[in-house]
Amino acid sequence: MAERAPHVAPGSRVLIAGCGRIGQALGERLAADGARAFGLRRRPEALPPGIEPVQADLHDPSALAARVPGDLDAAYYIVTPSSYDDAGYRRAFVEGLGNLAEVLRNQPAPPQRLVFVSSTAVYGQADGEWIDEASPTEPERFSGRRLLEAEAIALDGPWAGVVARFGGIYSAERDALVGKAREGEPCQAGQYTNRIHAEDVVGSLAHLGDPQVAPGVYLGVDDEPATQCQVLDYIAEQLDLPLPPRAGPGGGMRGVGSKRGSNRRLRASGYAFRYPTFREGYQAILQQLQG
Repeated sequence: MAERAPHVAPGSRVLIAGCGRIGQALGERLAADGARAFGLRRRPEALPPGIEPVQADLHDPSALAARVPGDLDAAYYIVTPSSYDDAGYRRAFVEGLGNLAEVLRNQPAPPQRLVFVSSTAVYGQADGEWIDEASPTEPERFSGRRLLEAEAIALDGPWAGVVARFGGIYSAERDALVGKAREGEPCQAGQYTNRIHAEDVVGSLAHLGDPQVAPGVYLGVDDEPATQCQVLDYIAEQLDLPLPPRAGPGGGMRGVGSKRGSNRRLRASGYAFRYPTFREGYQAILQQLQG
């Protein structure tokens, strides 16, 4: 495998707000490339070595103003809501990002780049349509509407704004489909889903933080949208299990709409996927789980 080129200049100063599992993996990668990675959390004690802790609450503007490092080259906003309702989404994404953006705007030298992690939940398409960055964003659910509000904040500032709309993130640590295949749960044959392996989330975020990559909106999904049944069939075959039953109308696993995302812009920007389809991703996961 060819040696991976770093996406940051040595000594670059990068803030990662939220800094959970994805943020920590990103921070470790950027630090390995020579950046100074700062992890902002209310309780940053458990951050891994290589990520400098910044203890602050995104909902305490005065603490943010006092503790957010200056002279940043880039900032990432990667948070998880504390509750999965409208209030939780507004607080995590709209209010939290708004507070951080205000602090960054008022610094003598705002960051050159701000990357916001969003979701394909901003799309309302539900009949198998293809979507890309230019597709209409008319979500029916509060989650998509709040994410769109936060996207507007990220894109409107004295920095090059980047929005990464990720599909379903999966890995050996955060995947339920292997368990569903083992339990023989029914699936929807016509329910299209979009996904991206967690390692490609981290890799694409490092890539999108590169100042040479054009700012704007990017759809973060792998090369092949697939139905629930296509993915479960593959997992079942790899485990020598019976194929899952097909659900009738309204049955099977719940999903948010049915759409097929295109990653053409992300690929054209120069990002190369480690796991280009669910097959490579789940093969690696199953090997890890069985090893």
